[in-house]
Amino acid sequence: MNFFIQHSELRDIYEKVVAGERISETDALRLFETKDLNALGAIADFARAKKVGNHASFILNRYINYSNYCILSCQFCSFARKKRDGDGFELTTAQIVQKAREALSLGITELHIVGGLHPSLPFSYYTDMLQALKNLDARLQLKCFTAIEILHLAWLAKKTTEQTLTELKDAGLASLTGGGAEIFRKEVREKIARGKESGEEYLEVHRLWHKLGQRSTCTMLFGHVETVADRVDHLRQLRALQDETHGFTGFVALPYQPENNGIPVDHPPTGFDSLRTLAVSRIYLDNFDHITAYWVGLGMKLAQVALSYGADDLHGTIIEEHIFHMAGADTPQLQTEAEMIKAIRGAGRTPVQRNTFYEPIKVLAEAPVTEQQDNSTRSKVLEDNLATA
Repeated sequence: MNFFIQHSELRDIYEKVVAGERISETDALRLFETKDLNALGAIADFARAKKVGNHASFILNRYINYSNYCILSCQFCSFARKKRDGDGFELTTAQIVQKAREALSLGITELHIVGGLHPSLPFSYYTDMLQALKNLDARLQLKCFTAIEILHLAWLAKKTTEQTLTELKDAGLASLTGGGAEIFRKEVREKIARGKESGEEYLEVHRLWHKLGQRSTCTMLFGHVETVADRVDHLRQLRALQDETHGFTGFVALPYQPENNGIPVDHPPTGFDSLRTLAVSRIYLDNFDHITAYWVGLGMKLAQVALSYGADDLHGTIIEEHIFHMAGADTPQLQTEAEMIKAIRGAGRTPVQRNTFYEPIKVLAEAPVTEQQDNSTRSKVLEDNLATA
């Protein structure tokens, strides 16, 4: 038995996980409330290893935001602009194709494309964009649009959500992004994203996409006005939909960026909170194979440590990220492939370049890790982060 588990208050939950039993919402609340981050990390790391062994993945991708004009005014969003604002932008299809062409020369396999709910672009803008990008390189995987964008496009096209998704798929859409989930509980959503789609609507968009035989990721924005019970409720609904459709490829926990946002937050997410959230997500979301540590929000050093707290993926090279950085993130705009590989190897994992669906493209040289090294990593992060927890 792991050193950190032997005398821990969480030993009964560890034994459930070892036995392959599903933990309850009450168990998840206990995990969120524990101060024993080492034991929590050990349980999550065991669950991770059962799913993916010693592999940790990354993707060579590029972010493109086609526009930041948006008809909504979500309280937490620093990205959106109105037409009257001087710093709004809107890309043409030709400009997007040029960005993609430049990124392809760097070896990327995925474009991640989202934007605001533009007040006047026609539905054909989006289908033409997808078709132009597929014409550029048919192998390019297009991961585009959040659930609220899909609902907006359905309204633009005067079609049902399912019809809209089908047309986008036929135009070249490979995967929906998971953004916009925020926190599902209605009372929290009213405080941070009034006017946005409901949690039920978010889930229904992904349900319909999955029923078309397609895949998507999902997210949770944490560390603002929600409680840990709200987080557990959010995870519960994701787990239930995954039981139903098996359409989610991975889960991404997004730490709230408070610097340039309109929601006052007394206790923004610390390193401790980020690690425990990833760990609980790994343990509770037992029907998800992949948990991503989003380095843009965490910073690469903490994301690297998260590979010992349940995460098995560091996301991608990104190249140009606006949404988190406009909210105040001070992380780099991009990571090189070499930096991703170095971070994964430094955590004692074997780097795997993946595609949009978390399928391996290339497995790099093995980097075996001992339990003693894992324990040492956890002890170091505790030392660094307990003071700010």
